[in-house]
Amino acid sequence: MNPTLSEFEEKCRSILDKEWNHVVKAEGHLKITLPEKIKEAVKRAINSDTKSYRYVLPTQLLAKLADSSLDSKCLQASRGGKGAFDARSVCHDVVVPFDQANECVLGGSPEPYVNNPLRRPEVTSKYRHQQKDKAGWDDLSFILQEVESKNDPVLTLALLQAVLAEIYQRLSQVKVTYSVPKRISLAQADNLIQNFIRYGAGGDRVLSLTTALLRTAGKLFSLYAEVRRLNINASDASSGLVADIECLDKNGEIALAVEVRDKQLTISQVQAKMPKVRSHSVSELLFIAQKGIAGEDISKIESLRDKEFASGQNIYIFSLTEFAPVLLTLFGEKGRREFLEEVGKVLDSHSTIKDRRDWAELLKSS
Repeated sequence: MNPTLSEFEEKCRSILDKEWNHVVKAEGHLKITLPEKIKEAVKRAINSDTKSYRYVLPTQLLAKLADSSLDSKCLQASRGGKGAFDARSVCHDVVVPFDQANECVLGGSPEPYVNNPLRRPEVTSKYRHQQKDKAGWDDLSFILQEVESKNDPVLTLALLQAVLAEIYQRLSQVKVTYSVPKRISLAQADNLIQNFIRYGAGGDRVLSLTTALLRTAGKLFSLYAEVRRLNINASDASSGLVADIECLDKNGEIALAVEVRDKQLTISQVQAKMPKVRSHSVSELLFIAQKGIAGEDISKIESLRDKEFASGQNIYIFSLTEFAPVLLTLFGEKGRREFLEEVGKVLDSHSTIKDRRDWAELLKSS
């Protein structure tokens, strides 16, 4: 018994959800084995200047994976023949909602298959002359012809994964809207911080929040002319920075160096940082240790801190939970709004789409 249209579309939706979750978890970096020529064609198709074309590969490949008897080149059931189906309904009911749920990454078209470029029976060279974007049509024709000629579900799945990985990369460039509330209390701002770091992996969220706090403080209190932060996957050495964050004075000197740790701080980590701090004549060093100090190292770090003070270095250690409320209080309500806005700017410059979207959602619900 053939599946109903709703069952077929539900299968398409299930495949899309499953594969998209894999892509998001891998942050777009899946190991996909495909010829370079096909990869390049996929990239061009998803980033096509012809908006409607961006919807074709996810729609046609999902349909083929849900029902291998379908002809992935077919756009209209009225074409007839073996494997004919209505691709428009799959796009409208499965791919368009996906697009809308992901910042309209493909362009936000409500009915891509109704637009003139796709009002054709199928994606083949036969209809090339009716397209303004002939090179883009060639890419789609080439990929879908490969799908049909090979008729291999492994290849089709690899193609869908490549398509979704490219969509993820495109999504990382999409502007996320951060709806900062008109009023924000100290408790609300602190709750936003705690909720944001509670569900984040790694130290990037703590690093971004700390950067935003220091940039806001630098601006409001004229403390720093510039606050620079490290990319989370780069080392201090490769970035040229003394620490994860550098706060520069008006003369371009490092007034404060900041190291961010999302795990417990150890004596070896503090000791390892000191030579570089001294070599750059930095006298103020702040550790944001989100999990505090390792129990067995508390007395050792206190002794080291006293020793370094005697030789000209001040070492401060706080968790973000301790550090943030003090600054947020001093900022006042207007300053707290500026801080929330600054977080968005830092995330846009350095963070993944997941972090950016999670922050946007927290702001919406605050």
